[in-house]
Amino acid sequence: MAPPPEILARDADDPLGRLRERFHLPDGLIYLDGNSLGPAPLSVFDELQKAIAGEWAGDLIASWNKAGWFALPQTLGARLAPLIGAGADEVLVCDTVSINLFKCLHAALALRPERHAIVAEQAGFPTDLYIASGVGSTRSDLALRLQGRDGDTLEELIDGDTAVVLVNHVDYRTSALRDMAALTARAHQAGALILWDLCHSAGVMPIALDECGADFAVGCSYKYLNGGPGAPGFLHVARGHHGGLSQPLTGWWSHADPFAFSPDYVAAPGIAAMLTGTQPILSMRAIVAALDAFDGVDMAAVRAKSMALTELFIALVEERCAGAELELAAPREATRRGSQVSFRHEQGYAVMQALIARGVVGDFRAPDILRFGFAPLYIGFADVWNAVEVLRNVLETQAWRDFAYARRSGVT
Repeated sequence: MAPPPEILARDADDPLGRLRERFHLPDGLIYLDGNSLGPAPLSVFDELQKAIAGEWAGDLIASWNKAGWFALPQTLGARLAPLIGAGADEVLVCDTVSINLFKCLHAALALRPERHAIVAEQAGFPTDLYIASGVGSTRSDLALRLQGRDGDTLEELIDGDTAVVLVNHVDYRTSALRDMAALTARAHQAGALILWDLCHSAGVMPIALDECGADFAVGCSYKYLNGGPGAPGFLHVARGHHGGLSQPLTGWWSHADPFAFSPDYVAAPGIAAMLTGTQPILSMRAIVAALDAFDGVDMAAVRAKSMALTELFIALVEERCAGAELELAAPREATRRGSQVSFRHEQGYAVMQALIARGVVGDFRAPDILRFGFAPLYIGFADVWNAVEVLRNVLETQAWRDFAYARRSGVT
């Protein structure tokens, strides 16, 4: 069934609709997995060709200076900073989320040496917990307190012994959105620092790190920022902490004078002290194109469209797939969720595989969650309607029962 006129009218009136032309999207595909891997920006092909053929192949090692390769962590960080509400000198694009978490946790602990606890979420993204545990293994006096294990809320776990609170801005499974200003204020009230994981919010909503007084943040560039598979992460450190930064991965890029090749380490001033080693330049250059796709984009308009898309999806699923044993796993109130909608289904993996086979791409998270990401820069209202029609067909016909859809791949 074709989308009704009122749905088509919403796309016709969409001020962000033209941005879809900035991305390469395969014909006939409804891509609702930008919360896992964003599509390729059209300009990335020319950007990488320039970096490979003109700079690497042509100018070779001169490109570290001539093409600005060495400064990319700072120059890309300055470009990314407005998307997360930070100053140009407070953000680096570098390394991976896991490495940046490790560095930021250590830096936060060094700023609160008299304290002995990290507070985090048991249901947070697993790498956050794994890295926090790894940091804890380096200090016998450090405790890891988890919401869901040691208390019902983060707020009740924060006390005078808390050094840092590690928290996801948007829950990767349910899309529940944290109140950044309120939780940051609560941490500061107790004298603790806070580290925000922005992996599932950067690129789909306004973020106000400086306005909220956030101390640290990390995030990835391959989801809603569309930087490519395995693209480098980013980190933020509030300017007020730059004078006392200390982190354990003190590679040569974080040295005050890296090309002096001194055997003695002296930290670079400012946020450059959070660097480690040589960066993957081709991957960094892909982020240039990814950030180009956000040029001139009003993030408030992005957030408004995100909420409208997710509201429409929930309403249509509950109307047109009624009785199909789907349970909403995301907050119902639009202002309390990110740009993703999750539904539970006992056979969620097979249902998602059947959807993907029919050109609607979302993903699955164990044990039973179907995740659908709505990136407002390239998803429209007709996409939402059509995706729900395919979901309705898969559930009504029980197409998911095909044995082929139950066979698990390594990546879900």
